[in-house]
Amino acid sequence: MAEGFALQGAVGVVTGAASGIGAALAIALARRSCDLALVDRDAEGLKAVEAAVAAAGARASRHVLDLADGDAILALRDAVEARHGRVSLLVNNAGVALGGTFAETDLADFEWLMDVNFRAVVRMTHAFLPLLLREPAAQVVNMSSLYGLIAPPGQAAYAASKFAVRGFSEALRHEHAGGRLGVSVVHPGGVATNIARSARHPKGLDPAAIEQGRRAFERFLRLAPEAAAAEILRGIERRAPRIIVGTDARRVALIQRLMPVGYWRLIARLSGLER
Repeated sequence: MAEGFALQGAVGVVTGAASGIGAALAIALARRSCDLALVDRDAEGLKAVEAAVAAAGARASRHVLDLADGDAILALRDAVEARHGRVSLLVNNAGVALGGTFAETDLADFEWLMDVNFRAVVRMTHAFLPLLLREPAAQVVNMSSLYGLIAPPGQAAYAASKFAVRGFSEALRHEHAGGRLGVSVVHPGGVATNIARSARHPKGLDPAAIEQGRRAFERFLRLAPEAAAAEILRGIERRAPRIIVGTDARRVALIQRLMPVGYWRLIARLSGLER
């Protein structure tokens, strides 16, 4: 495998590209002369990002679809190949959140989150893998989370999906070790996106309690998406197998390694989350 991955001249597919880290990544990739297929459910957001990509001098195509739809993913692959001819970079960034304890969670909501956060990553990778393997060098970048390293209470569904992304990514990387395909798994910490505001919540929960929990969670979302994107791109260019984004994530990852079973007691105390 090559020492690094050249972004200039690459053709990338970015999911969740209409806002947050996905939008910041798309614009930063365009500034490195990477043509892009932009994927999201938010048609208006995609238009704005497409315009920013064009202003940076790169070509882009917009693809509005629900990543929980497996047939739509196969159609997306065909459309991207027809428009761009090739794909050398796949960024599986799209994600959703679900609040509440496991006992409060409806299983249909749990499955919805797994469809978007994990199964879509698997389906996208499976669909685009033949195109990626045609390239002299290609890279898959899968967005896990800090909650793919630790599993806080109240995050059973989200942590399960992000641990699954991590496991899938590591196995895929081992399968292609020494070959032309690199695999990076990304673990962002508190990035200032809309994921908390757009999260689903169990039916019947007190709206005031939901709002209080959202505000408490958003206290930790401090890193600008553009700063997160810059860290991620540096990792992609190095073909780093694991990209931990943000000082908070690196600190928590260290605590988890030192205290693999009891980490949450210390993290909760340091974060003011003790009950």
